[in-house]
This record gives sequence, structure tokens and C-alpha cells, in this order.
Amino acid sequence: MIKELGPGVRFMLVFTIFTGLLYPVAMTGLSELIFPKQARGSLVSANGKIVGSSLIGQPFTKPEYFFPRPSAAGSGYDPTASSGTNLGPTSAKLLRGTTKKDDKGNEVVDFDGIGDRMVHYCVDNEIPYESSVPLDQFKDAQGNLDDVKLIKAFNDDKTPLVFKAKQPIPSDAVTASASGLDPHISPANAEIQSARVSKTRGVDVAEVRVLIAQSTDRASLGFLGEPGVNVLLLNKALDERFPMAK
Repeated sequence: MIKELGPGVRFMLVFTIFTGLLYPVAMTGLSELIFPKQARGSLVSANGKIVGSSLIGQPFTKPEYFFPRPSAAGSGYDPTASSGTNLGPTSAKLLRGTTKKDDKGNEVVDFDGIGDRMVHYCVDNEIPYESSVPLDQFKDAQGNLDDVKLIKAFNDDKTPLVFKAKQPIPSDAVTASASGLDPHISPANAEIQSARVSKTRGVDVAEVRVLIAQSTDRASLGFLGEPGVNVLLLNKALDERFPMAK
């Protein structure tokens, strides 16, 4: 029986060494030689420090920056928990959001929902809107929108909050990608945000739009996929070209 097992064992060892060791080492070395940046994770540096990867989205919340697409990966933009919401287009949770109690018994946001995201997008970018209730009712003492109050208003069974933008809102501005890590936004989304960014930085909006064009990845081979604006690269270019006064 040992005689019959011998060829199988030798065969397994040879292919384990070849496919499990030699082939990966060879491919890694070849990748480093031909595509060194991509092989190392497409890392992006600024002022000598690594600030992220051009392949993975990350949060930007300051008004002088372009905001990324919403993320459902973990607590948001978590590369170890890549995921979408898996919520259908008629899901009440997706449309209106949900709240929950934290460990201290305080009501906090569980899932913000499209309605809440639309409110923030319109307010942040000064997009005209119609609201069944003045938004001032949902602001805290500092004048910031209270997401818990907004979500509860959207979920009010008797008189739910009705909010409508007076211009089309790009879908990627209020919905997460399947991975939750999409580093791109649509050109239409970037175009809307350009007014806010240029105003905050005190520069001509036309100059900001030039950077948008330079940070736009076109469809592969000219027809595969849609054009997308890489948010990290665009914000890095903004800091280099139009740094904020300290």
C-alpha cells in the first residue's frame, strides 16, 4: 500500500512547492518589477506620509473637501468588513433610516437612510429643497442637524417628514456601493460639490473643476463601466494646489 501511495505523495509535494511557493514568489516579483505601485496597494502619499490607497474609499467631512460615497462597510469605510447594505429599494430602513439605544440608554443612529442623507447633501451643498417641516426644528443648540430627530421624523406614522430636492441628486451621493469601499464618486456628484469646495477654499470654481477632470477615471477601454472621480486623489490635489490658510 505504501508503494501505491508513494507517487501520490511525491506528486502532491511537487505541486505544493510549485503552486504554493515558486509560482506566488515569481508572480509577486514580476508584479513588483512591472507594476510596483499597484503591487504595493496603490498607496497615496502626501508630505512624505501615506494617507491612503487610491483603491479604497475613506471619510472626508470637512467642507473644504469633496465628500465620498456613503459606506456600509463595518462602521464605515472599514476595509476589513467590506459589505453593502443588502437592503432592497422598497426597504423602510434604507429609505427612512433607523435608531437604537446605546449602552448608556441614549438614542443614537443605527442606520441613517436615504432621507437623512438627502437632507445633509442639500444643506451642505446649498441645493434648493422643499420640506413639510422647517429643518430648524431638527437642529441642536450649535445649529447642527440632529440625525436622530430627522430619522424619527421620517418614521413618524402619522405625519412623516416629507423632503424633496428641487434638482436631481446623484444616486451615489445617498447610497452605498456593494463593497462599501468605492473610492470614486460620479462626475455629477463632484460637479454639485464643487461650488461648496471652491467657496470654502476661496478659489474660482472653474479651477476646482479642472482638478475634477484630472482626477476622473474614464471607462475602461472606453466602454467598460462609468467614469468616476477618485475622491482621495482629488482632495490631495486640492491641498497641493489650493491649501487652506492656517
